[in-house]
Amino acid sequence: MARVLLGVSGGIAAYKACEVCRLLVKAGHEVVPLVTPGAERFVTAETFRALARRPAAEDVYLHLTRADLLLVAPCTANTLAKLAHGLADNVLTEAALAHRGPTLVAPAMNPRMWAHPATRANAEALRARGITLVGPDEGETAEGELGVGRMSEPDEILRAAEELLTVKSALRGKHVLVSAGGTREPLDAVRFLGNRSSGRMGVAVAAEARRRGARVTLLASNLSVPAPVGVDVIETPSAADLEREALERGPAADVVVMAAAVADYRPAQALAAKRPKDAATWTVELEPTTDVLQALGGSRHAGQVLVGFAADQGDGGLERAREKLHRKNVDLVVYNDVSRTDIGFDTTDNAVTLVSGGIPERALAKAPKEEIAAAILDEVERLLG
Repeated sequence: MARVLLGVSGGIAAYKACEVCRLLVKAGHEVVPLVTPGAERFVTAETFRALARRPAAEDVYLHLTRADLLLVAPCTANTLAKLAHGLADNVLTEAALAHRGPTLVAPAMNPRMWAHPATRANAEALRARGITLVGPDEGETAEGELGVGRMSEPDEILRAAEELLTVKSALRGKHVLVSAGGTREPLDAVRFLGNRSSGRMGVAVAAEARRRGARVTLLASNLSVPAPVGVDVIETPSAADLEREALERGPAADVVVMAAAVADYRPAQALAAKRPKDAATWTVELEPTTDVLQALGGSRHAGQVLVGFAADQGDGGLERAREKLHRKNVDLVVYNDVSRTDIGFDTTDNAVTLVSGGIPERALAKAPKEEIAAAILDEVERLLG
């Protein structure tokens, strides 16, 4: 799933931007509508907020946050000129100056305005800066003139947006298997042994792999966050479930990223019914679970990239992550220091160390898990060659 800033400027084609917004949401993207005062003369900001399924009250600086794509549809001659010359007098043009990433512009205006040398020069200036233009199309405009100036149809704009969002990546067309979340091992009919993993990190990896054009299968262990749209989701609530699905599906995958927090131990015997509470102690014998990552490392095929996660503490944990790299025959270990309370479990941020054979270790500073996921997959692409 990508975050798309949808800029809507003040032309009659603003009504078609509603369908663009709907199609982006249907495709699984997060849409942040940026509606100019001119556009509100045709369609209200509340309409776009409803179509984008956004809350009524949001951060006033949301238009300045990181996004995967800035899409301006429709882009009037006036807004086109502002973008070309770097003016920033509304949320849309401010976002354009702050945005660092691909930009897609769908011009819409009177044919004579589009043909004017000033407009053509502005369009060329945008193209020279790497901005993609889709349209305008030829046909009848709202005022009844025939010529080139109509905004491209919403489905065509969506296709152009998807092409920009699907980056040129070594993962394109690959099958990526990702595990996420934390397993739960039954004690009785209602109780279990578990951990605090929300699944955010693995879900972020799955979403980023899909954005890069991979076919993604997600082994979901009790996620507390939604799975990304467009990935195949297999529920794996327990360590035994994850073991079965990972060993069945792992050999066919090009890349395996084992981000789930899999229980190291489970009750040797789980009660079929709920154990009533009483004054007696309850002694539970635990037995080790199968080391799924090591099993995958022992049966991997040539060319497969295998990534493991190590949730541990301090320098000793980092040393164990280094040892894990070789003992489990994996290409990359992502070390996560769980002694810190501001990263890792139950948080939206993470800070990890990438441990890989043959290259220096790379420490990634605290950042949103989406950014950490992108850095991890950058390393996976390097390993794919």
